[in-house]
Amino acid sequence: MSAIQAQAIAQQNGIPDVVARVLAGRGVDAQGAAEFLDPSIRALMPDPSTLVDMDAAAARLADAVERSEGVAIFGDYDVDGATSSALMARGLRSLGLDPRIYIPDRIIEGYGPNPAAMRELKAGGASLLVTLDCGSVSFEALEEAERIGLDVLVADHHQMGVERPPCVALVNPNRQDDLSGQGHLAAVGVTFLVLVALMRELKRRGYFAGKAPDLLAWLDLVALGTVCDVVPLQGLNRAYVTKGLFAMHRRGNAGLAALADVARVNGPLTPYHLGFLLGPRINAGGRIGDAALGARLLSCDDAQAAGEIAARLDRLNTERQTMEAVMLEEGEAQATAVMLDGEGPSVLVTGSDTWHPGVVGLIASRLKERHRRPAFAIAFDADGRGTASGRSVPGVDLGAAVRAAVDAGVIVKGGGHAMAAGLTVERNRVEDLKAFMEERLSAAVAASREDHVLKIDGAVTASGATLELMALLEKAGPYGAGHSEPIFALPSHRVTFADTVGNGHVRLALAGSDRSSIKAIAFRCADQPLGKALLGARGHMLHVAGCLSLDHWQGTPKVQLRVLDAAEPKLGRR
Repeated sequence: MSAIQAQAIAQQNGIPDVVARVLAGRGVDAQGAAEFLDPSIRALMPDPSTLVDMDAAAARLADAVERSEGVAIFGDYDVDGATSSALMARGLRSLGLDPRIYIPDRIIEGYGPNPAAMRELKAGGASLLVTLDCGSVSFEALEEAERIGLDVLVADHHQMGVERPPCVALVNPNRQDDLSGQGHLAAVGVTFLVLVALMRELKRRGYFAGKAPDLLAWLDLVALGTVCDVVPLQGLNRAYVTKGLFAMHRRGNAGLAALADVARVNGPLTPYHLGFLLGPRINAGGRIGDAALGARLLSCDDAQAAGEIAARLDRLNTERQTMEAVMLEEGEAQATAVMLDGEGPSVLVTGSDTWHPGVVGLIASRLKERHRRPAFAIAFDADGRGTASGRSVPGVDLGAAVRAAVDAGVIVKGGGHAMAAGLTVERNRVEDLKAFMEERLSAAVAASREDHVLKIDGAVTASGATLELMALLEKAGPYGAGHSEPIFALPSHRVTFADTVGNGHVRLALAGSDRSSIKAIAFRCADQPLGKALLGARGHMLHVAGCLSLDHWQGTPKVQLRVLDAAEPKLGRR
């Protein structure tokens, strides 16, 4: 980080030094600081028509509105798919349509549109199908839709090859001929642009006798999907999340309000709450329960019904956590076995006949975090066919590698984006998959691991971690993928308390030299080196690094530290 750049930001924009340092550390210059601190939809939104096929999509949707056609929405079963589906449903309902939302069962139907679903939706009265967060590579299903006379619009963000399936329009900023520069958007962000284009087209046609629907009221859904799909919080995405969090404060979405209540969120919602409390509960429906629960909850306006769905998702999430713990223990044993030989493979590939296919993505994510390399987790069925999810590390494009494996005939099918991918593989080709990924990704993984450092934004003490400091830091938010939370070091603080809590978390209290104290927590690390070091440091000094956050327990906000790393002072314990 350039101290000179930080000083220029502070002086030219009249902001505190600590905020200027955070901005400078993330590549923001003095000229761009003002816009960065107040990202607006108006300033950052592109002309939707810059996305390929957008005008065709808007025109076909406008036709459906004017003709009161039967419209079906086919969404993915994760949070991005659920928010995209709920957003499109709310948009079309505001225009007088009554769309049906169809979310596939990930176990029975797999990912994306399938021919049987196309026939069912057509038979149910749909003349137009909108696929959201899927569809870009669904050749067989969309060929069937074309055969039976079902028009299809695709709004997606996943990587794809040159060929496209038959459809009226395929809006995907990551298609190879799209030059819009919006490839960082989640599917819900693309869906919002589709609705903007639709409203504009209807206005051009003179459809509105009065005022058009207020799309900004639904930015809460866009924020949730954007954060949970871990896309970079840059450009338009920052505006989506910033304004979406404001919309959430009004609790206008009955489903979101009910979900926050069952998750026992205290205080205003933050990206952390979206990614780690609300998102996992929505995902639990798609992983081990009814895949449509999330979309149903987020498109619901009845508070009682929303409360019932939210309670069910909360129960499913608890079941998922229990299942995940057992699977992770087995996956970690497999990973440890291959890591004994030096550094081990560049890409971890684990699997089991007993794993639930809806939870393998979480196992891959945990293994990736622990071993700092891409990881796949595979659930094999009775026929020896494996359903796998993969998670990657910065600088390693897993989606491209999976597509290449499909082209090479190593796997049955697969797709995704840089940081996450899914695939289907036969048991007898797993070793081929390992070799393929090793050859293709080893150099990128090595470079990523060399770049893995904990970048510290500054140093504070327990007494300096105040509510005033948090208010200043919030000016540079929201934080997430591509715009990481500030990390602070608390040097030479005494661990006055340390214990385990919950599902393998370590909670502790740190005291500075002036005896001021701060509460801290290190998540899911009780059995890891960091957790063991914290638990063993009771009564001793440590340098501790982590992110500051607000704990609103019992209605009184207090600053706490989320611990990421720790080290003994060079002089040793005392």
